Amino acid sequence: MNPTRCLKHLLLPDWWLRRVFAVADLAAIGAAIAAGEKLHRGELRFVAEGSLPLSALWRDLAARERAVELFSTLRVWDTAENSGVLIYVQLVEHRVEILADRGIAARVPQAEWDAICRAMEQSFRAGRWREGALQAVTRAGDLLAAQFPAGERNPNELPDQPVVL
Repeated sequence: MNPTRCLKHLLLPDWWLRRVFAVADLAAIGAAIAAGEKLHRGELRFVAEGSLPLSALWRDLAARERAVELFSTLRVWDTAENSGVLIYVQLVEHRVEILADRGIAARVPQAEWDAICRAMEQSFRAGRWREGALQAVTRAGDLLAAQFPAGERNPNELPDQPVVL
């Protein structure tokens, strides 16, 4: 456990995350996810987390490991075509991770997801939180539409609204 890292996470006030992603921003992200999912059979989840919980800090989880944990907890893996994608934003450490379920990971190289992550991080560094998130959702939706285009049957298997932790 890194004491400096723990201190950064423990000192972040709860309101900071709500300042970065206001209610209107979260609604816009949810609407973008819903609109994108009309064009593909994938399922997209967006999670923003201010500070890590103490249990994650104690285990010294990296952002990627925390994303894997949330991928499981939020059941992003539990889609009929294994086409779930999680966009995870860890605000304290300024990290973004995208995890794709095995159905889409077999068709889209990780480098594509990493490019979206780096673009988001660049937007976030410039203070363009909403814009960066919306661009990432759109780009992820485009990748999903190319590999899993919408068909006659296109159920919405996961909630579209972002999760704020």
